[in-house]
Amino acid sequence: MSRVALVTGGSRGIGAAISVALKVAGYTVAANYAGNREAAAAFTAETGIRTYKWSVADYDACEAGRKEIEADLGPIDILVNNAGITRDAPFHKMTAQQWSEVIDTNLNGLFNMTHPVWPGMRERKFGRVINISSINGQKGQFGQANYSAAKAGDIGFTKALAQEGARAGITVNAICPGYIATEMVMSVPEKVRESIIGTIPVGRLGTPAEIARCVVFLASDDAGFITGATLTANGGQYLA
Repeated sequence: MSRVALVTGGSRGIGAAISVALKVAGYTVAANYAGNREAAAAFTAETGIRTYKWSVADYDACEAGRKEIEADLGPIDILVNNAGITRDAPFHKMTAQQWSEVIDTNLNGLFNMTHPVWPGMRERKFGRVINISSINGQKGQFGQANYSAAKAGDIGFTKALAQEGARAGITVNAICPGYIATEMVMSVPEKVRESIIGTIPVGRLGTPAEIARCVVFLASDDAGFITGATLTANGGQYLA
């Protein structure tokens, strides 16, 4: 029986690419989504990957989701914490709600989703937790105090949890994508995209598939000696 992988935010954008790449690599994949039921249904119809709806900002919903997936597919061995949102604003205009919504999903969501699967991974002496952080968690970004703080926290969470999981056969790693050609990035004005590309030494945006390949490697047995690491995939835009 193939190992089961759960990808949060796994039916669109980078998450969808990760879900598909893991399926191609031989994993049984479950993709979580928070709100767009129509997009999730289309994703399942196209890929055959089952989707499950809940918000990673809700701990009880994460635990219920884990139970549903494990009843359907089996124990979760690989967790990709990919779900994330933005609520951008300069700090002097940022509301408490904008701050809390981003922290609740992008940082607290890692606890909410990892905590329910952790005991099973420890018991089975195997697990892969892969946290999708961001270049802006490494360098910061104007108008993203909330997002940058959460994504930096994801890296700290990764380093701490890796030390706890190591002797139980669980690796915990982070990936920090740079600017990727997702629907959101491609929707910005062309001049803005060109200015972003001008700061990337390789001279282009990344692709979702390139981030997905990083995930597939970290999920594999070949990556068993890598834990607590932060893999930067940003075309040389920021050298950590």
